[in-house]
Amino acid sequence: MKRTNLVLDPHLLEEALRLGGERTYSRTVGRALEDFVRRIKAGKILELQGQGLWDGDLGAMRGDAVKEARPPSGSKRRGAPRGRGAAR
Repeated sequence: MKRTNLVLDPHLLEEALRLGGERTYSRTVGRALEDFVRRIKAGKILELQGQGLWDGDLGAMRGDAVKEARPPSGSKRRGAPRGRGAAR
């Protein structure tokens, strides 16, 4: 941890503390910094959209291709005993 002195708007800090539910000013500021960094990184990822950095077929990679129709797995168990008196 780095110890530092900050000059902050007291009303904004109190509101952040109340809305965020943290118990201390330090944790409130730390959480705000974590959120800020996460949003900046997410924005940089979005900037790459349409850059052509990846060339592939996402549908094929996921297995989205339409396959022959088959019953859903687990719909019927073969050989399972039926009735109340069946042993397990």
